[in-house]
Amino acid sequence: MTEGGAEVGARGAEPSDVLLPDGALLLHVGPHKTGTTAVQSAFFVARDALAAHDVSYPGRSRTPIQAVTALTGYGPMTGEPPLDIRDWERFVTGVPGSGRVVVSSEFFADAEGEAVDRVVGDLGADRLHVVVTLRRLDKIIPSQWQQYVQNGAVTPFRRWLRRTLATVEPEDSGFWRRHRHDVLVRRWSDVLGPDRVRVVVVDDADRSALLRTFEAMVGAPDGVLQPEPDRQNRSLTLPEVELVRALNAEFRERGWDPADYRRFVRLGVSRALKAVEPDPSAPRARLPRWAVERLRATSAEVVAALRTSGVGVVGDLDALVVPAPGPDTPHKIPKSVPVPPDVAARALAGAIEVAQQDDQAALARAARSLARTAPGTFVTRFVRPHGRGAGH
Repeated sequence: MTEGGAEVGARGAEPSDVLLPDGALLLHVGPHKTGTTAVQSAFFVARDALAAHDVSYPGRSRTPIQAVTALTGYGPMTGEPPLDIRDWERFVTGVPGSGRVVVSSEFFADAEGEAVDRVVGDLGADRLHVVVTLRRLDKIIPSQWQQYVQNGAVTPFRRWLRRTLATVEPEDSGFWRRHRHDVLVRRWSDVLGPDRVRVVVVDDADRSALLRTFEAMVGAPDGVLQPEPDRQNRSLTLPEVELVRALNAEFRERGWDPADYRRFVRLGVSRALKAVEPDPSAPRARLPRWAVERLRATSAEVVAALRTSGVGVVGDLDALVVPAPGPDTPHKIPKSVPVPPDVAARALAGAIEVAQQDDQAALARAARSLARTAPGTFVTRFVRPHGRGAGH
């Protein structure tokens, strides 16, 4: 790969341009919403095939969320066990000391200061190479809001957007801690040096290009990494997000157990909504004109800083600059959106399916919860269970 921040095309580059040294540890730090789920799933599924090429993907799951959040101190996700630094220590002991190794978690994007130093020290400064995958901010920000909602947030998009874009300083915002991308890159390059950090610009028009780039970095044959169709982590439509947000508000108001939230909403409702292709005509969370203009200015600053950072770049940095608002860019965000009955029914089915895996009491609790919170009389009528375990 060319040095000094020069850019090479992901498709046109020779493998030697991006190939990491023998024994290198590739640390993929995200951030969120930049193809991380696809990368992690592909590496996890291909572990046996990668082992034949002396490439390891350690850990018992697709990504070590508990270990990394314990290290950074940001977390845990709603309903997950409390943070325990021993999770990180156990993960580190399982990292092979030889061969090329890949570790990937978007939650590394939360690491700052001492956390970055510890990652580098524990995983080995002499072998560590950091990769940051990046997309345009206007594509990231609606998806990041809905991810917050899927973890229990109740703030409407309009209010969250104004609060988030009021400042673009990482110390003032969890979003910008992750997504002020020039600062994120600098946190790692200041410790490792720019020659050990590279940026990969995600090409939304060619989803396979990202996996081909990772194959080239670790010396794996073309095609070893394949996407898992059910692991693409599709975005929710606006009605779907609003349904989840309404459930979040109900959980918060009633003070229910976070473990129930994890089971019924995150593992039940959200997964059920994502299990089918969304209605192509359903509204999505769209950025208003003022937000696009603000993100365009910020993205230009970020790209200028990345270009002079000295880190390696795969892809075209200019693709990260947010385009100017178009004629169809809305001037404001709607205050409310109707939730179709079929969306509510799918959410209900997901919660009931999860409850059935536990016990009848949990089933009754899920039914009563959704009867009171999901929109419309359709759900109220549908969730009146009969017989054993029925709620009253």
